[in-house]
Amino acid sequence: MAGVNLIQTPFGFASTAAEVAAGIDLTGRRAVVTGASSGLGVETARALAATGAEVTLAVRDTAAGERAAKDITATTGGTALHVAPLDLTDPGSVAAFTASWDGPLHVLVNNAGVMACPEQYSPQGWEWQFATNHLGHFALTTGLHAALAADGAARIVVVSSTGHQTSPVVFDDVNFAFRPYDPWLAYGQSKTANVLFAVEATRRWAADGITANALMPGAIYTNLQRHTGGRGSGRVPPELIKTAEQGAATSVLLATSPLLEGIGGRYFVDCNETGIVDRRSGTLHGVARYALDPDGAKRLWTLSETLLAAAY
Repeated sequence: MAGVNLIQTPFGFASTAAEVAAGIDLTGRRAVVTGASSGLGVETARALAATGAEVTLAVRDTAAGERAAKDITATTGGTALHVAPLDLTDPGSVAAFTASWDGPLHVLVNNAGVMACPEQYSPQGWEWQFATNHLGHFALTTGLHAALAADGAARIVVVSSTGHQTSPVVFDDVNFAFRPYDPWLAYGQSKTANVLFAVEATRRWAADGITANALMPGAIYTNLQRHTGGRGSGRVPPELIKTAEQGAATSVLLATSPLLEGIGGRYFVDCNETGIVDRRSGTLHGVARYALDPDGAKRLWTLSETLLAAAY
């Protein structure tokens, strides 16, 4: 559990994905990165390709994915790159991706996401941010469980956010059926769900050697801000804004670092584990106690299974 013996590394706020991955050899290992056609995703995929890993870019826009793959090859020399269609809001698309996967999987980076979008619901009636950021990745990861277990020491990396401090998972109303819709509360709930998922996946799949950790990448201006005027919440000082290469560093650390071997169910910021908070921290650091609650993590897993079973 976070808060005891926090994992600290030689890396920090300004570290880049390439610096974190330097000296790591993942030749013969396979990785999947969702949302890998731009932003943090492409930089995460780039750093993993540089380690010699075979990387699949799981993307909605396969043409953009192909362009990203060519760019990664040009900059790293890595040629073991694949592009596969994946729409996290479509259970059929997720099922097709997992059904087509063959063989073991060493690293799964659940990176894709949406933030503070206008009120919208999936055909199943799921609130869009919860559907995209959590349920889609839940379906993907559970669908790839056999492949992750086959590796024997697989890692799941879940991109969360300090935004999780704005809301726990409101189990009695995850889809805003009774509450007035608020884009930031919906985002916060989905990002809390990301952390809870890492907690329960690590517990549930320990015998398979699978670990899952969540992270806050930092404040980075990417396509994620398309619903907020390109500037996120607008509350982050300019000196705390990272480049995409810096933003991807914590994801790459969790995916590759020997320091994280056998470690799961934790939450990282700036390449280091951050402490538990019981009030909003007012900074980009800290993980809300409710986001690491094992009972909440189990409850979310059950709810997610129930929602997906109804969809399928």
